[in-house]
Amino acid sequence: MFGGSFRILHFAVRPRVLFRYLGQILLILAGLTAVPAVASMLSGRSDIALRYAAVMLVMGVFGGLGTRLRCTDRMQPNEALVISTLVFLLSGLAMSFPLMGYGIAPLDAVFEALSGVTTTGLSTLATVEGRPRAFLFARAWLQWVGGLGVVVLALAFTIQSSVASKHLGFGEREAADFVGGTRGHARRILRVYVTLTLLGFALCFASGMDWFNALTHVLAAVSTGGFSTVDASLAPLTPAARTAVTVVCLTGAVSFALYYRGSLAWALRDSRLWTLFALIAASTAFLALTIAWADPHASPQALRQAAWMAVSAQTTAGFSTLPVGELPAAGKLVLIASMLVGGEVGSTAGGLKVLRFLILGQMVVARVLRTSMPRASHLSLRVDGTRVGNSEIEAAAALALVYAATIFVSWLAFVVHGYAPLDALFDVVSALGTVGLSAGTVRPDLEPLLKGVLCLDMLMGRVELFAFLVFIFPGTWIGRRRSSL
Repeated sequence: MFGGSFRILHFAVRPRVLFRYLGQILLILAGLTAVPAVASMLSGRSDIALRYAAVMLVMGVFGGLGTRLRCTDRMQPNEALVISTLVFLLSGLAMSFPLMGYGIAPLDAVFEALSGVTTTGLSTLATVEGRPRAFLFARAWLQWVGGLGVVVLALAFTIQSSVASKHLGFGEREAADFVGGTRGHARRILRVYVTLTLLGFALCFASGMDWFNALTHVLAAVSTGGFSTVDASLAPLTPAARTAVTVVCLTGAVSFALYYRGSLAWALRDSRLWTLFALIAASTAFLALTIAWADPHASPQALRQAAWMAVSAQTTAGFSTLPVGELPAAGKLVLIASMLVGGEVGSTAGGLKVLRFLILGQMVVARVLRTSMPRASHLSLRVDGTRVGNSEIEAAAALALVYAATIFVSWLAFVVHGYAPLDALFDVVSALGTVGLSAGTVRPDLEPLLKGVLCLDMLMGRVELFAFLVFIFPGTWIGRRRSSL
């Protein structure tokens, strides 16, 4: 199909490289897992702490064995994508074991853990109210760790784009070196991430929330995760507290390069940032109109409610101030559109990303303009002065196509099982966009097959689909290999 040159140039992943760098990440995850383990111990749940200890031991052993392997510092793109997928998959499966200690069924525990580590926020639990604080903290911590992994490991995909790498602040040397670039990026991200978390906690605490709710909500908000300590999400909170959490969600959906590059002039020239704000404003206006049209008595609160919901959907945070299932159909469609686009590249947000939205939009404009231009003329797509290459255009178009196909297949599974088409579409888009808002389809008695579909959607959406396709592609594992040493 691709000819002999494809077979000659294609290289399968090298197990030694995978084990080496996956081992390093497992050691980091083992250390981060100590936090909920200590929290469980302090809350009197030594049985849960022992489960976390077992997870830490397994991660430590395999991580230690992996780091002892000698291999090259040069990593292939497919190896980086496979490692990214494995990190989210293995961490989700591993963290389900401690959750089972709280009496959660195995499948629901896996669903909850994957929802946490992918920073989605969907849940099949009947209620979270009345559960131990250690459990609520563990869910929020899992999302915080997942958000950190997103902005660090997701660059394995985005760094290949010259537009994205420039936007994230990579130099040419970093962009050419996955390992070195990731390490330098990770140091910058960690400083920003911790700073945003501390500032967010101060803001939430100042808004009137008690220290525990401020902590759990900020961990879930800065990671655009959406797990709350109550079933009604942000609805029981005061307007000031809702606004504080919403602001933190917005800080997580903005490219972290905005913070560590530290140039206000550069930020003001960033079309992606202004596009993100414009999309939020547009969805707020449309959502407010649909709410007021459906219920005139809700008009005085419509704009404020719409703003909270619009930011939550656009940033893919997944907090809610209204029951999504009770929104009019037009309102659900507005939120679906917001969830599809999502936040910025280099943030904790999910979705297609604003950058790709701009590239696809320019593609449409270019095709229209070509109808009125001479055949020999040439159009060049640019984002903030940086030329968009053909490979980046193809990648954006291909991702949009695969995204749409994945949504259709997943949605079809729900429709076949008799679920309302619009509500099923809403929840599928929410899972694939790692949002966490639900129209009511996701519930405790959801069929096991459909829970599995959503688990795959959350994982694929978090690693950006192509990483998952690379992971399951036979040629990734079978074929010629470069030397690992």
